[in-house]
Amino acid sequence: MLQTANTIHRKRLSVQGLSHSYGGQNAVTDVAFDIEAGEIVALLGPSGCGKSTVLRAVAGLIQPKSGTIVLGSENLAHVSARSRGIGMVFQNYALFPHLTVAENIAYPLACQKMPRAERKARVEEMLALVRLDGYANRLPRELSGGQQQRVAVARAIAGRPSLLLLDEPFGALDRALRFDLQVELLHLQRTLGITTLIVTHDQEEAQSLASRLVLMNKGHVEQIDTPMAVYDQPKTLFVNTFMGQANRIDGTVVETDGESTLIGLAGETSLRLPHRLNFMAGSKVAITFRPEEVRLSAQPSPGALPARVTVSVPLGPSLVHDLVLDDGTGLRASETRGPGTFIPEPGTRVFAEIDAARCHAFPADA
Repeated sequence: MLQTANTIHRKRLSVQGLSHSYGGQNAVTDVAFDIEAGEIVALLGPSGCGKSTVLRAVAGLIQPKSGTIVLGSENLAHVSARSRGIGMVFQNYALFPHLTVAENIAYPLACQKMPRAERKARVEEMLALVRLDGYANRLPRELSGGQQQRVAVARAIAGRPSLLLLDEPFGALDRALRFDLQVELLHLQRTLGITTLIVTHDQEEAQSLASRLVLMNKGHVEQIDTPMAVYDQPKTLFVNTFMGQANRIDGTVVETDGESTLIGLAGETSLRLPHRLNFMAGSKVAITFRPEEVRLSAQPSPGALPARVTVSVPLGPSLVHDLVLDDGTGLRASETRGPGTFIPEPGTRVFAEIDAARCHAFPADA
């Protein structure tokens, strides 16, 4: 019988106050987040932000300088990596090249002193679960990248861990295969109900797999929320610009009342936001908005910013325009492409109408 969520020891992971440094250089500072039992969470951020340090600390591969890591009710401070009940899939899969698929999957079970007959049955179960029946006697070099990744996942979950860690698990695969395997992994994780932490720099991967994101920058947690909330309600300028694409226009707060805020822009233009900002008059601010929140018009209208098209590129169902405002600021606009959609020539004069209700404002020096 295939493994189900009922045979997994589902446990909650709690990381609190985690800090670590290398050679006196802080890698992570006061990192804190929780993953509920059976939940899948992505630790997301650019290279060097500290996410791999957090993963290594949770896995028991390093001893952090401070902080607590609790899995279920057990504090892992003095628990060895082997005894933590954690399965891990590395970026390069780390399969033993001289062992067959079956032997790779069986390796951690042998380390657990599982009886041979039970071990054989578990390997067969794992092969069926990841749809690799008939591949038991092949060597890793005889497999495709996607098949190797499935073997790595099967090996990681064969011991029925309480927590699954995935370190950039799809980084070595091409885009089409990566998406297919992401869907497979999501289905597998939901079937098994294993508490899962994914470390990735790929925001699309994080948004498609995780129920919540822990977004890191320079060793700190910037925001923890659902993918949609992180995209739609970013808490910081970094979050806004890291997640997806974002335009930025710098301006100065002219006035604010209980219902709106007037932002002065370069070239004697302005933008009125239909909400009150917590900035005093005269404050320098960065106004951000997504490309899909810009509409182009051939005719001026109140609040529209004059611009010129530098290039328009069809990308699948979308048409993406790069623009430059009169003050030299670059903007990007995106619209759905349909039959007969007009593609403007470079240099075309247009007016950019911004959905002010969807704009965000941050201190300009953030």
